[in-house]
Amino acid sequence: MDENLGKFIDNFTQLVQLAQSGQPRVPAGAQLLATLTEHLGVPAESVSVVVEEIPPHRFVDADIQLAELARADPAFRLVGIGGGDQRHHHSLSDMLQQAQLFPQFPLSQPDYTNLAVGPDEQRQAVALGLWLFRHGGLPIAVLQRDANPRYGRQTASLEVLASETGTAAGFLADFRRRMQHRSVLKGQVISLVMGDYGPSAAGVTFHARPVLATSEVILPDGLLQKVSDHALGIAEHRDTLTRYGQHLKRGILLYGRPGTGKTHTVRYLLSRSEGATAILLSGGSLARISEAATMARALQPSIVVLEDCDLIAEDRSLGHGPQPLLFEVLDAMDGLANDADVAFVLTTNRVDMLERALAQRPGRVDLAVEIPLPAQVERVALLRLYSRGIPFSTAAIEEAAARTEGTAASFARELIRRAVVAAALHGVPVADGHLRTAVNALMADGEALTRSLLGSGAGGGQLDGNSGRSGAF
Repeated sequence: MDENLGKFIDNFTQLVQLAQSGQPRVPAGAQLLATLTEHLGVPAESVSVVVEEIPPHRFVDADIQLAELARADPAFRLVGIGGGDQRHHHSLSDMLQQAQLFPQFPLSQPDYTNLAVGPDEQRQAVALGLWLFRHGGLPIAVLQRDANPRYGRQTASLEVLASETGTAAGFLADFRRRMQHRSVLKGQVISLVMGDYGPSAAGVTFHARPVLATSEVILPDGLLQKVSDHALGIAEHRDTLTRYGQHLKRGILLYGRPGTGKTHTVRYLLSRSEGATAILLSGGSLARISEAATMARALQPSIVVLEDCDLIAEDRSLGHGPQPLLFEVLDAMDGLANDADVAFVLTTNRVDMLERALAQRPGRVDLAVEIPLPAQVERVALLRLYSRGIPFSTAAIEEAAARTEGTAASFARELIRRAVVAAALHGVPVADGHLRTAVNALMADGEALTRSLLGSGAGGGQLDGNSGRSGAF
């Protein structure tokens, strides 16, 4: 149905219902219209409404900044607008025009919604409310709305009324400056999520920053330092790079078989990047890469983590054009300015898929590092790490490590878990025998699928033939 026709039918229906009820017609200028006219000092219906759209993930920032701007005026007011669902379907301009006919938008209490501002903290934000205050000594009114796809609003908005155009422009300029430099997202670890109504209606999820010691990441000697130096250390030499005209943004690819510790390595990088904004994308949320790149630039220093990029190397279904979504990822990386303190960290189990794609878009990823299957010394270290507090003998751990050649880090964790479960089922303390039994069970021919799921076995694509070796694109 045509939108204008729909509004006409709504208005006509309400007018008929009003006439049938015998309710006397209220003179023009009542309720919402009267309040705004009194506040602005001019007929509110004659003033143009200026609309500022707000992305859903920045709505809580807008709520904070608008509240601060309004409360700078000790005489500010915050009121709600009644009228049932009609208030959600109509713009402020529509409501003012209709309020001249009959009173269907009485003032009421504001609507609120709870929004996260951190991993364990929420804010009660105004979902629908009218702020009345003075900005720069002049009256201004701002209708604040959150995004609500149910009513066709994919973005949040501010609808601004002022008696003079310059007043509205000045207010919005002040508001935008605040939004550019202040955000509850800055310095946080967040993931972008897909909404039920598509990416534009989606928001963010806050996560606690991991706490991970270097001793808890078992990799070949020097490999973790190499990854950390590239992802985090480069930013410490910003001045030198800038002086010699070199770009600060960087991309790193972590590749290897499932279970070798790529995600664990990413968690370590996040734990070491206190104060940096971390944006995590995986699965369908990779479609929001352009938005993530914009956020990373605004909230830098930033880390953008793209997990399992091989899943989108040839997938066109999540993108917005004919090219694979991975190419959109790489183009978004390339679109950032050279001085952007942004690190992109990509992970993949299928480097053969990414190698072809990256070859067609060179220069975005400047370091590729294989996270290899652990060698004997690393398997011993992993078993000791996961068995802390369990009295396994050194001989039993070394024997278990020797018998599990070709298995991944996740295999060592499962091995210890099975030993503990076996002891618990028999109601006895954990002992070396339980570890041997677990090794026998997991390494048996019948457990081949389990070993595969835990990342054991040879094969898989590699950029080069040397385990633990890194290469540059």
